[in-house]
Amino acid sequence: MKTHRIGIILNGVTGRMGTNQHFIRSILAIMKQGGGRISDGETLMPDPILVGRNEAKLAKLAAMGEGVAYTTGLDAVLADARYSVYFDAQTTGRRADAVQRAIAAGKHVYCEKPSAVSAEAAYEIYRLAKAAGVKHGVVQDKLWLPGLVKLKTLIDSGFFGEILSVRGEFGYWVYEGDVITPQRPSWNYRKEDDGGIIVDMLCHWRYVLDNLFGKVRSVSCLGATHVKQRWDEKGQPYACTADDSAYATFELENGVVAHFNSSWCVRVRRDDLLTLQVDGTKGSAVAGLRDCLVQHSSATPRCTWNPDIDSPVRFEEGWNRVPNYQAFDNAFKIQWELFLRHVALDEPFPWGLLEGAKGVQLAEKGIESWQKRAWVDLEELPA
Repeated sequence: MKTHRIGIILNGVTGRMGTNQHFIRSILAIMKQGGGRISDGETLMPDPILVGRNEAKLAKLAAMGEGVAYTTGLDAVLADARYSVYFDAQTTGRRADAVQRAIAAGKHVYCEKPSAVSAEAAYEIYRLAKAAGVKHGVVQDKLWLPGLVKLKTLIDSGFFGEILSVRGEFGYWVYEGDVITPQRPSWNYRKEDDGGIIVDMLCHWRYVLDNLFGKVRSVSCLGATHVKQRWDEKGQPYACTADDSAYATFELENGVVAHFNSSWCVRVRRDDLLTLQVDGTKGSAVAGLRDCLVQHSSATPRCTWNPDIDSPVRFEEGWNRVPNYQAFDNAFKIQWELFLRHVALDEPFPWGLLEGAKGVQLAEKGIESWQKRAWVDLEELPA
């Protein structure tokens, strides 16, 4: 058995996403399955070192895997030739500087989104990575969610005919923290700490729209800070200065209209925490994180408006579930395996830092639209 070992610096791994999605469910899972398979006699094996500021947390995480190293000294591992890949899951404000240092050290870079706090900074790290000739990528995990994979299959098969519109609903109620422990960190709700749902979620909607439905041409966005006070990790109250909800409409280059409601102040009465309804001339679909339901034009009921009687149509009954036609792995893990193959085998990986800059650009334009109360167009970011 030939094993290609790839040294990976995992920075910021003690945070919620870094711990659960990137270390435990991705890198550690790949290691425990015996590496990423290339062929019957060849595998890719991650060789991670965990980097962070809390040594106790790092030691606890490292103990989950055999021989996993950890350190609080980033500079030393950036200078270590054993590690060819740098990954960043720190808070957004720390990311661009660390990624620039990794590029300067000759590391291939892979990072969470947003890739920077501004489109200018996000584009600059793309430019630097390209000039340095290092491989690079940005996490765009939702593309590998089972529900969206099924949706992409429907699009590719021509199920929808001409796609007319996309409606997305995302979010859930995040506890304020005074009585029940909140599910998200307090910095998410402070603008001075680079928080806000527009910055967080419009980066996601950019790559979902661009990859599935068409390139985003313009945006109209309204943000809101609905909950004015929350309680932090120490139980102290603080004023919320960042947006916790966003109501955005996107016009795509092909004429498709998309609208996404994103909120941490909504109680869920829908099939999933994220649902996308796609309507086309020949059929419609509603996709969640894992499931996807369809209704063909031939099965569309004839609806008439009559509020004086109970509806004779049972709307939920006219939809069919798309079967699980393949095994679906963790979305973060799938993209990690693709990036490692890109590094080791030079296989294509189109989700690079330029795509990350596009996501930050859309978030910036969404905030600009909110401030101006106007539609805002997106300029092309040159490759």
